[in-house]
Amino acid sequence: MTPIDDKTLAAQWLAAARDPGIAGELESIYSEVARAITERGPACWASGRCCNFEKTGHRLYVTGLEAAFTVSRLNEIRLDAAAIEEARTRGGCPFQVTNLCGVHAIKPLGCRVYFCDRSAQTWQQELSERALMQIKALHERRSIEYRYGEWRGMLEMFAA
Repeated sequence: MTPIDDKTLAAQWLAAARDPGIAGELESIYSEVARAITERGPACWASGRCCNFEKTGHRLYVTGLEAAFTVSRLNEIRLDAAAIEEARTRGGCPFQVTNLCGVHAIKPLGCRVYFCDRSAQTWQQELSERALMQIKALHERRSIEYRYGEWRGMLEMFAA
């Protein structure tokens, strides 16, 4: 099988993310995650630490479809290579606005399950792995190329 170049792959992911059926399936997974989080009730202090990857020592990984889902719904938010590079330089997310998430309603799974609340550490990992398996199955069911990578690197594929 011939490898797909990043530009073609990004276009395929965007087309999939814009498909109402596929988007609906992804949103359903996100809704399940939201319900599970609500049941646990972790604390969110809106500190912005979750968006500062270098400072907190974590990385955000997403699937190509998740990145496309976010990018395809940005509306008036600007995403370009310069914004991504600036975010890398400061060690964070290009969508962080002061201490808040600028894409809160359309953020990927990794953002949805990450909480600074130490009591959330064990169950959030289990929830994340379960939901990620569902997202991977969605890729497979819908014949969408599966790639899992670091958030900013994935976003660069769409900004190019």
